[in-house]
Amino acid sequence: MTSAKSHMQAADIQRVRRALLSVSDKTGLVEFARALHGAGVELVSTGGTAKAIKDAALPVKDVADLTGFPEMMDGRVKTLHPKVHGGLLAVRDDADHAAAMKEHGIGGIDLLVVNLYPFEATVAKGAAYDDCIENIDIGGPAMIRAAAKNHAYVGVIVDAADYAAVIEELGAKGGTSLALRRRLAQKAYARTAAYDAAISNWFADALGETAPTYRAFGGSLRQTLRYGENPHQIASFYVTGENRPGVSNAVQLQGKELSYNNINDTDAAFELVAEFDPVLAPAIAIIKHANPCGVATGATLADAYRKALACDPVSAFGGIIASNLPLDGETAEEIARIFTEVIIAPDADEDARRIIGAKKNLRLLITGGLPDAGTPGLNFKAVAGGMLVQSRDNGRVDTLDLKVVTKRAPTAQEMADLKFAFRVCKHVKSNAIIYVKNGATVGIGAGQMSRVDSARIAARKAQDAAEAAGEKTPATIGSVVASDAFFPFADGLLSAAEAGATAVIQPGGSMRDEEVIAAADEKGLAMVMTGMRHFRH
Repeated sequence: MTSAKSHMQAADIQRVRRALLSVSDKTGLVEFARALHGAGVELVSTGGTAKAIKDAALPVKDVADLTGFPEMMDGRVKTLHPKVHGGLLAVRDDADHAAAMKEHGIGGIDLLVVNLYPFEATVAKGAAYDDCIENIDIGGPAMIRAAAKNHAYVGVIVDAADYAAVIEELGAKGGTSLALRRRLAQKAYARTAAYDAAISNWFADALGETAPTYRAFGGSLRQTLRYGENPHQIASFYVTGENRPGVSNAVQLQGKELSYNNINDTDAAFELVAEFDPVLAPAIAIIKHANPCGVATGATLADAYRKALACDPVSAFGGIIASNLPLDGETAEEIARIFTEVIIAPDADEDARRIIGAKKNLRLLITGGLPDAGTPGLNFKAVAGGMLVQSRDNGRVDTLDLKVVTKRAPTAQEMADLKFAFRVCKHVKSNAIIYVKNGATVGIGAGQMSRVDSARIAARKAQDAAEAAGEKTPATIGSVVASDAFFPFADGLLSAAEAGATAVIQPGGSMRDEEVIAAADEKGLAMVMTGMRHFRH
């Protein structure tokens, strides 16, 4: 075990005499290798990396010449050798280490450049089990961890973005500084941690292990944010590499940088609108503070937007808009009439891009597709001293065995609206009550401690919208209503009936289900039970 005293003797600036390069992603490799060579650094490399350097007419020593052993076992064994790891781990100022290096002919390696086999990308493209296994890097992480541990003497690069910083220091200081090596070491350990997290989670999924003894999540930095939910909070945006269309892999065509709240709300909006099959109808979702304030389908995308906006035009101001179809010019014209923070859609036509382009601050994101609302996945949330992990809520009303429990069955239109309402309900903070009429939300009550209060707020919202539109009666008259969880008492259902609802969809499962069913029958309501709850917190 190396003493702390030995590390304290290391000089701040460490010369780089020899570098070992072994990369899967060869972005910027040749330019970097040329700069190292120009600085007098001996280049050692492996396989395809060595070939790329040789093809650039640069001198490079194959790692097999360094170790005296050929690459073997289909490339599984090439750098796992004392002459590699000794060169990375040796404490240069330790006499015993120096003697061991001399005795065994081990030369120091002062800079390691490694990016790992593309395991995450291999999984993301749906590769077979054996292909995923073959893309688990072994030698790379071992070298990275060795070099990072010995950062008092050795620099380690796992990200091509750091090439420039190393070359700058070599030119200005004649070597790498301790401050830079520490920063690179931190990034190196974070990279191997994220890599191992991806592997372990893929393994757990492949084995059907829902509660592994150890669980880790990792990601790569996409964006350093101005602040978090509030200005006094520090925040960053990390992406996991999951191949799921959405805000994490969207292309931002224009507008200001996304904020923490923008990203959170945009994700909520796009996941919601993906509940609606674009083959069946255009759909729009408008989100504010992670809750929908209007969702609708329509004959056209513009029609769907107008119907969604009518649900709560006040709350829609400064909201996030998600579309299940490419944005067109007519819809863009409608959206541009009020202040909107973000639009996210699978694509946008030329007219839409031109119209939205006039709104310089409005962010327009395109994703290339929709996420599958039924795909399994994991969600996690930090709690004090730990984290909660659960499967994604991928329940879909169209796959459920719906049971009509009242004397009156829903009409065809009521059933269509009930299913619509339950799709939306899944994406509303609990307690959630959703009124729907003719393929559009007309009242949304979210996040209340009492289900009755959510029902009353949704009805009040509908009344406000009617008054703003100059309508004599609210759209809840003749609507249907969805509840994310069972009605514990009949009062919530009766409140919905008072608002004008004619049919209800809810999970059921209350001790007082019979009482609630009797109340529905007394009011002439049709009621459907799904057997599936959609709490959202």
